[in-house]
Amino acid sequence: MDRRTFLQGAAAGAAALAFSQNSLAEQTNSNPDLTAIQKEIEKRHDESVQRLQQWIRQPSIAAEKRGMDEGCDLTMRMLRQAGFGEVTKISTDGQPGIFATLDAGAPRSIGMYFMYDVKQADPAEWSSPPFEAALVDKPGLGKCVVGRGAVNQKGPEASFLAALHAIRGAGCKLPVNLVLVAEGEEEIGSPHFPQVVRRPEVLAALRKCNGIYMPSAEQDLDGKVTMTLGAKGVIECELVSSGEKWGRGPRKDVHSSTKAMLDSPAWHLVEALVTLVSPDGNTPAIEGFADKARPLSAEEKKMIAEAARRLDENVAKKQLSVEHWVHDVNYEQALELLQSRPTVNIEGLVGGYTGPGGKTSLPHRAVAKLDLRLVPDMKADEALAALKAHLAKHGFGDIEVNMTGGYDPNSTSADTPLIRAQVAFYRGKGVDPIILPRSAGSWPGYVFTGDPLHLAAATSAWDTAAVRTRPMSIM
Repeated sequence: MDRRTFLQGAAAGAAALAFSQNSLAEQTNSNPDLTAIQKEIEKRHDESVQRLQQWIRQPSIAAEKRGMDEGCDLTMRMLRQAGFGEVTKISTDGQPGIFATLDAGAPRSIGMYFMYDVKQADPAEWSSPPFEAALVDKPGLGKCVVGRGAVNQKGPEASFLAALHAIRGAGCKLPVNLVLVAEGEEEIGSPHFPQVVRRPEVLAALRKCNGIYMPSAEQDLDGKVTMTLGAKGVIECELVSSGEKWGRGPRKDVHSSTKAMLDSPAWHLVEALVTLVSPDGNTPAIEGFADKARPLSAEEKKMIAEAARRLDENVAKKQLSVEHWVHDVNYEQALELLQSRPTVNIEGLVGGYTGPGGKTSLPHRAVAKLDLRLVPDMKADEALAALKAHLAKHGFGDIEVNMTGGYDPNSTSADTPLIRAQVAFYRGKGVDPIILPRSAGSWPGYVFTGDPLHLAAATSAWDTAAVRTRPMSIM
């Protein structure tokens, strides 16, 4: 498959927006406009790749407050160029959001969720500089764009914009109106995204929508498409142990020879972390944390069993660079854990000297960066309260808990028109999607599925761009 397949099928993904109670497969397969649109995609291939490269070359890293205004402005320009008539920057207490509408004069409307921020990138971990968006030959794949955001999420989003360009270039109109909301803080837990969605004018537009789609890379190299009916929630936080707050140990870094007579804030933090999980680190031990976690239903277990049958376990292990699942369970059991288990994970530990060689110091401060994943019926505020109460109960009430972002889980029923239309579209194209109850990762779909909107929400593999972008960044 050469790089000219990069955006093949993007228009078909956009056509999937026009869902109805009737068979979407029949609706799209019998549409004569699709041939013209596909030709337009091919004609515009190079400009579509260049658009993605331009987007990747603009770093927009919320965690570093790097390039955020520029990233927002570039995204807004791209939306206007793709046909959105109203594109507005929405101020928040953090990075700005975007509200955009495309009025196609259609009887139905669909919401779209975009993010314009990306994760941090250490150039030393990359085979090609992460913000050069270079075209690189990959064995078995042809030329690929390599860069931060090529998979998550600028690649899938650029594919959707390419579809809009192709549809307009073919002289066609979208079969639905679009209402788009975007944020620049997804990678830090979307702390201010509710301020965008809950603006009166945004809520009013979203209430007219039949559901929300998020373009996503959901197609594997073998063509298999995986759909998820929701996502886990998340809390990102820092636990900070310091001599000043503890009242023990030094209030500044001192020589390590004094350890014999001084307490260590770093060891204090390690002792606190040990209480959060079982001895093997795999099961949360925070009192009250998972009390409301909803067990898998019989139907969800059936989905997982089917996914385990169709997915390649060896490929999954290779992608994750592992040889064993926790507790040496089989693949189906591992997928059940992935779908149903709340987790407590250490993202990073920082304290004292971390440079080359040693430095004989006793640090006065140590920090653990954590993320806690939440399953349906759990609430982010309740989980955070449980963490703080647990630390206090076990003698670690002095340790600061600073939540940097996070939100509740989200779920959408497989019986909603949004999901049925998506499944019908894929099957109409000869693809039988693998359906899972939720993504083990997180996105802030709760603002759509919860109060006050109660909309269906789903990620969608728009096209084989997912195949082309799968190797494009290191995640």
